[in-house]
Amino acid sequence: MRDAYLYEDCDVLKNLLGIKDKKLLDEAEAEYVVMRLKEVALTPLPGDYGYNHLMQMHHYIFQDLFEWAGQQRKLNIYKEEPVLGGLSIDYSDVFDIPADASHVLTQMVKKPWQDMDLRESAVEFSESLAKLWRVHPFREGNTRTTVTFCCQYADTVGLWPDRELFENNAQYVRTAMVAYNAIFDDIGDKSKPEYLIKFVEDAIRRGREKSGSA
Repeated sequence: MRDAYLYEDCDVLKNLLGIKDKKLLDEAEAEYVVMRLKEVALTPLPGDYGYNHLMQMHHYIFQDLFEWAGQQRKLNIYKEEPVLGGLSIDYSDVFDIPADASHVLTQMVKKPWQDMDLRESAVEFSESLAKLWRVHPFREGNTRTTVTFCCQYADTVGLWPDRELFENNAQYVRTAMVAYNAIFDDIGDKSKPEYLIKFVEDAIRRGREKSGSA
């Protein structure tokens, strides 16, 4: 069945710019997204860090590109991962997205962040970040939205992760979240959470040093 998010005559996401060349769309997307990420870094998007707030964050970041910005995906997805030998993470079923995302976010805001040391904060933040990413609520833009959303929340509880570290190592962060979530019904638990935890610990340490709260 044809992916309804793609143009009929090419494998490019339908977009508000009418671009049908993937390379050109990637370039335009990078420009618009960087602009929106800078804006939201300077002026945090208000909300309660629940499911609707997450939808609003995606809309803000991708409003210039996609008509469906801020809307959950309408199809199930399978993404072959080279680091998993071509297997895909078991992303949330389309009908489970609101409940799965809401559960992760509810647990995130309940965590006693003020009582944690650096290592504990890194472990718990990594868990919330990776589990929310695994839901993969959107057809496109899940990693950027999840990282931005969770980092903004982290600032409110005094973790202050260094966002530049995330931005400059985007591919590594995504691969680390793949490794964190490599748990399968048929072949078992192949997850390696340590990569993401170590990265997050470094990000929190650097962020605190920059903010003078180390």
